[in-house]
Amino acid sequence: MAGMPRLAQLTSLLVGVGALATACSPLRVSPDTHGRVHGRVSRVVDGDTVVVDISGRSETIRLIGVNTPETHHPTKPVECFGPEASAHTASLLTEGTDVWVERDVESRDRYGRLLGYVHRSADGLFVNLDLVAGGWALPYPFPPNTTFETRFAEAANDARTASLGLWGRCSR
Repeated sequence: MAGMPRLAQLTSLLVGVGALATACSPLRVSPDTHGRVHGRVSRVVDGDTVVVDISGRSETIRLIGVNTPETHHPTKPVECFGPEASAHTASLLTEGTDVWVERDVESRDRYGRLLGYVHRSADGLFVNLDLVAGGWALPYPFPPNTTFETRFAEAANDARTASLGLWGRCSR
């Protein structure tokens, strides 16, 4: 910027700051009357994390209230039933799947991921609950985001009783 006129320097700086603010800004999409925003799945990262396009913006969404076994953690090995859980999530949320994302009290986690309950638009499938009910995930209450904590605990108890998924394959 050394040889640029002062006005050009300020304009360049403001454009850069604006781009950074846009990249770091919170989700600015108005939810519907049920507190949900519409999106389209871009890809599944692992069993409890997906990337969704919401109003032209790519958002990494961490599914609230559930925890699938690790498959991509930088310091942990692949855990029992992790690849199966990731494959199940990928089968539920193929690329291009229309979804509704419902938020809870906190909107983002410490990694900047949007926290959400994900529902498939076509049939209303509550993905977070499906993962726990099928034994693909454990309930993971993380206050204050606990709207469905009781439902997830009941679903996990039923899955454990029936030895579904990780309950039948992994020592817990």
